[in-house]
Amino acid sequence: MMDDLVALGRVFAYLSLMTLGGGIAIYPELNKLVVDGHGWLTLPQLDYLYGVGQAAPGPNLMVVSVGALTAGLPGALSVLVAFVGPPALLALLVGRVWSKLQGRPWFVATQRGLTPVSIGLLLAGCLTFAKGALTGWTTVLIGAVVFFVVLRTNINPAALVLAGAVAGILAFGLH
Repeated sequence: MMDDLVALGRVFAYLSLMTLGGGIAIYPELNKLVVDGHGWLTLPQLDYLYGVGQAAPGPNLMVVSVGALTAGLPGALSVLVAFVGPPALLALLVGRVWSKLQGRPWFVATQRGLTPVSIGLLLAGCLTFAKGALTGWTTVLIGAVVFFVVLRTNINPAALVLAGAVAGILAFGLH
């Protein structure tokens, strides 16, 4: 069990420091490490946890569920500390010098350079998530309709999540 706690801490401390652009940005690496690397979860389990985390109000800390499913309460606590601790410390350190650095050219260039990195990580996360979620023509059709609606309207995303859930129930039933 101690080996799992150490491995969980190491994996999620690493993931927490590369989360530029939000939770979906780490999804490809999360999948690679949690599903393919350590086998802590299956891809459908990870997709389910991610979906529930996105649907729940507040920050998406579904990663704590990975720790809980792997090593119970100690695993959940290990993941929580590892996922929140390093970026909190980094933010504290950077926050102390942020205002002093803002006018410097290298600082502005770094900020501008991180924008496309964040966008690339978001796209990689979306594509990785889509590979697990789009499993047949029905799910591809539902995904395409939602994508089109997101691009063309201002409908609240929560309504689209609900509509996708209803479409999934109608298409696949309750299992």
